[in-house]
Amino acid sequence: MGADATPLLSLERLQVAYGGIQAVKGIDLVVGKGELVCLIGANGAGKTTTVKGVTGLQPVSGGVVRYEGDDVTGRPAFELVRRGLAMVPEGRGVFGALTIEENLAMGAYTRTDRDGIRSDIERVYTLFPRLHERRRQTAGTLSGGEQQMLAMGRAMMSRPRLLLLDEPSMGLAPLMVQKVFETVLAISREGVTILLIEQNAKLALEVSHRGYVMESGEITLSGDAKSLLHDPKVRAAYLGAA
Repeated sequence: MGADATPLLSLERLQVAYGGIQAVKGIDLVVGKGELVCLIGANGAGKTTTVKGVTGLQPVSGGVVRYEGDDVTGRPAFELVRRGLAMVPEGRGVFGALTIEENLAMGAYTRTDRDGIRSDIERVYTLFPRLHERRRQTAGTLSGGEQQMLAMGRAMMSRPRLLLLDEPSMGLAPLMVQKVFETVLAISREGVTILLIEQNAKLALEVSHRGYVMESGEITLSGDAKSLLHDPKVRAAYLGAA
């Protein structure tokens, strides 16, 4: 990102309380246009609470969230979707009683261009051929990995400029985790900016440009993803190596 470029997303001294506890303690984080940035850390570090603060799902108790340079602190999620910010939540949140195709159509609820929507559904099927095979099945009958694919596909239907992925590998079999990360890379290469929140530090750092390490609500390390991958502290804490 150039020195004079406005970041797509910037968090400035962001504080978010959760259940009466200050879960996010004044963090700074920047995602430049076209970047794939990861936020890694152990369970309970405050990663998901950070994302909920960004998307208006959890009240911000201090600091500022900027999107394209504008202060969007506390704006509701639907308003941010209209502006090009989409989120795939932890736990996927698919509509179990609706078919795959109906779930994808729900992802385009802010749009009225029928031909474009149809074209984007086909694009999702190209990314995830398994969804095409099962397109008339209800989402509740899918495996966890297939539901993750559907949640990512549904988010892509809003044509986001910034995609927030919250723990996409959680609870998935290793082969499916690999597929999910391959798809994250493919979406990134299409020009979508991504903030990836992930416990699997090794895979997250391997696909990202830059990374932030979060511990107990604070950013303790940040930098080039490859450097973090080889940082002794990161290796000891998250990669099972000294």
